[in-house]
Amino acid sequence: MQIEAMSFASQALDLYDVFDCISIAGYIKKEFDSKYGNGWQCVVGSNFGCFFTHSKGTFIYFTLERLKFLIFKGAS
Repeated sequence: MQIEAMSFASQALDLYDVFDCISIAGYIKKEFDSKYGNGWQCVVGSNFGCFFTHSKGTFIYFTLERLKFLIFKGAS
């Protein structure tokens, strides 16, 4: 899943401008929802904070080029 996350991020960067973080995040979320079921969230940017609850085994955080990527599936 982590390798696919980086692959989807790379694909999104090929499709969208590096400053279009909303489109990049939307692309990754759509791919994860399609492959692993609905409920995925994606945050992309160079400076952000967050606070959330996620399902076990569904938290991925990495840096690619100059952007940071946070992908997780929400939990209640």
